Amino acid sequence: MRCVIARFPFDLTKSGVLDSMKGVKPEPGTGEFVTVGRRRYPAKQVGEVLTRQDRRDFSAGEVVRAMTRLGFTCGTFPAETAETVATSEHLTA
Repeated sequence: MRCVIARFPFDLTKSGVLDSMKGVKPEPGTGEFVTVGRRRYPAKQVGEVLTRQDRRDFSAGEVVRAMTRLGFTCGTFPAETAETVATSEHLTA
C-alpha cells in the first residue's frame, strides 16, 4: 500500500512493517501508539524505523493513519496521573 509520510511516498505492507519492527525494543511513550505484534510502540518510533527519517519531519498522526490502513491497532497511551508519577519517583529514589 502506498502511504505518504513527511511528503514522501512509501510502499508499505503489513508483513514488511512486522519484519522492520522485529527486534526493536519499544521506547517509553506518551501520546499515540501502534501495536505491532504484542508490543505497543510510540507512533513516532515506528515512523522513524520505517521511513529512516528524523522524527521531527512527520507527525504521529501520519504514521497512525498509515498503520491503521494496513490493519494495525492504534491508540493513545493513558496519561499518567500525578499520583502515578509521585509513586514511581518514590520507588526510584
